[in-house]
Amino acid sequence: MAIILRLDRVMADRKMSLKELSERVGVSNVNLSRVKTGKISAIRFSTLDAICKALECQPGDLLEYRPQEDVRELE
Repeated sequence: MAIILRLDRVMADRKMSLKELSERVGVSNVNLSRVKTGKISAIRFSTLDAICKALECQPGDLLEYRPQEDVRELE
């Protein structure tokens, strides 16, 4: 996939644990863990909005686009 999720990086910058983010956002640890590891194929805008509010960031801080050939080189 050409979209890379950077939730782990933003959480580390904010020194926020998955548990704390889960409580603030109202999404289970399991589902946030899937977002954090990039093992999702979709995310609701309401969830993205809640994550951005909790982390005081922009959606662009969490999402990165890489052309498909660049992604293959990383794997």
